[in-house]
Amino acid sequence: LLESVGATPANIVKTTVFLVDIADFAAVNEVYGKFFNGSFPARSCVAVHQLPLGARVEVEVTVAL
Repeated sequence: LLESVGATPANIVKTTVFLVDIADFAAVNEVYGKFFNGSFPARSCVAVHQLPLGARVEVEVTVAL
């Protein structure tokens, strides 16, 4: 999706992470750190009861072009 609008992860300015189980935060945080390579956008993390299609994690991003 980023490429389709001419963006890269560097264009992400804010993320919202939705977790079905907040105990997964440490694992998600580890992957998040590798993906963003030390240049972190603002972030919110929210525990939710359920996500579509049985997903355990969903990430919403805001991009600045």
